[in-house]
Amino acid sequence: MEQFVVSARKYRPATFNSVVGQKHITSTLKNAIERNQLAHAYLFCGPRGVGKTTCARIFAKAINCLNPVGAEACNECESCRSFNEGRSMSIHELDAASNNSVEDIRNLIEQVRVIPQVGHYSVFIIDEVHMLSQAAFNAFLKTLEEPPQHAIFILATTEKHKIIPTILSRCQIYDFNRIRVEDAVEYLRYIANNEGVTADDESLNLIAQKADGGMRDALSMFDKAVSFCGTNLEYKAVAQTLNVLDYDTYFRFTDLLLEGDYVNALLAFDQVLTKGFSGQIFMNGLNQHMRDLLVAAGPAVTLIEFTGALLERYRQQAARCNTAFLFGAISLLSEADGKLRTASNQRLLVELTLMKIAAMAQKKNSDLTLPIDEEYPLPALDTPQVAVAQPSTPAVAPTPQPVPQPTVQPAVQPTAAPQQPQPRAAAPRMAAGMGKRSSIDSALASGSINNLIKSMSAPVQSEQSADIYTDPQSEEKLKASFDKAVASLIAKHPRFSPAFEKVKICGNTISVEVPTSILRDDLTNTRSEITEHFADVAGIDGIVKLDVVLNEVKIKLRPVKLEDRLAHVAGCSPLFDSFVKALDLELD
Repeated sequence: MEQFVVSARKYRPATFNSVVGQKHITSTLKNAIERNQLAHAYLFCGPRGVGKTTCARIFAKAINCLNPVGAEACNECESCRSFNEGRSMSIHELDAASNNSVEDIRNLIEQVRVIPQVGHYSVFIIDEVHMLSQAAFNAFLKTLEEPPQHAIFILATTEKHKIIPTILSRCQIYDFNRIRVEDAVEYLRYIANNEGVTADDESLNLIAQKADGGMRDALSMFDKAVSFCGTNLEYKAVAQTLNVLDYDTYFRFTDLLLEGDYVNALLAFDQVLTKGFSGQIFMNGLNQHMRDLLVAAGPAVTLIEFTGALLERYRQQAARCNTAFLFGAISLLSEADGKLRTASNQRLLVELTLMKIAAMAQKKNSDLTLPIDEEYPLPALDTPQVAVAQPSTPAVAPTPQPVPQPTVQPAVQPTAAPQQPQPRAAAPRMAAGMGKRSSIDSALASGSINNLIKSMSAPVQSEQSADIYTDPQSEEKLKASFDKAVASLIAKHPRFSPAFEKVKICGNTISVEVPTSILRDDLTNTRSEITEHFADVAGIDGIVKLDVVLNEVKIKLRPVKLEDRLAHVAGCSPLFDSFVKALDLELD
């Protein structure tokens, strides 16, 4: 059975022309070889998997070739064959991650003195050079600046900022770019043809996007997809293998939001959560999709890293989207993404954002004039509930009849109070709940999400205070039963006894003074229990209020040292200094 070789090693470029996406680097190196203008030290830096070590090997092989073809190696001479077979004594590779000490650099300096047996140069490729220690860098400085004529150093790193400036000043620096999606897709298609694998453009685009500019990562994902799908790569299977949301999901969500169908959008979001994706991943993907649609709708379509049928699909959906809708959607998604990390209910935040976007698209995109920060009308649903709520609004609107209600209410309240001795505290709560419910109903009838949110969070103190009943004999009843109520309360909570030493009763309010903030906090936390206890003992039908005042007693410390005592006495009596001088006293 033939041993499997991963694509990243099997299809590693062997010539400058086969390097993907780094033409500015390869052209410079080829010109340097052809003109024989070789530097003694090079620094290749850039992201992972973009060809730094590969270009270093190709460059080292080309400058040692005995019969070069232009700037490329011939692959036939002894130097090329020894390099291809891994037995070259002129090209050395050092991993600085595992050889980062001063002793390792000393061994390297000893090898630099040896003249190459085959080829023209002794080339030293040091990978991950930023891992060298500070002492190793300093030990390497002199040799790097003035090496022998036959020695060339090629340093490779992914973190150039970690290399000391004295090393950087001694090297020619080459910055490698991220591999573009178009270049990665083209190279993946070339490998798929060689391997007999059939793959559509969407699958290759997805792999290239997921690789994020690294060709090695793209080839590893390609091998993984081939292992799962076989010789036929299908888009949905590849998306499942790479554990990413496919493009169809975002195209579907955009269609639902454009139609204002937020119900199906919420159901589709539930399916996304069921598959194991978080709300953050979904929102980032949807935000990127909206951005790509916005770019595809204008002349900056080259900013989209898509090719083929997928790019045409973006153009078709972008033609149906209004620019204001896309701007609003991106703004809402970006705002929600900032709040998502600290939100206690992330799912609700994502759902509310989807509802707002659907509300913007309720009107036709051509008539969309609502600013982003204005109200978002709730999309209408084709259900019988909304049909019932709509005719009720015109019937309620023309009823300017709240005038007779205030005249009837004061006359009814005094007579209604004695008939309801039992529900003393429940009546205000019931009235507040009814007021809250009526405000929510009116917000739903108005068809505005902002009104709905305001009605959910608006305080109901105005309605509650209008329905609270106060017993006119509260003060007499409280004073008559105060000792009994305090005795039973202290028996249950002995720590409250200092609070009821100084008490004032005015109307239905009990004012107490406490000496410590701890006791004040205890009374505040149990305020409702204390007021209900006094109301029950006194037989009061209305409410009872408790006012807690902190009267903290500060204890002054007496001076202990002699100098402190003298200063204290002098501060108390202005004649103290005169008295000491008159008697000629020595205070020590």
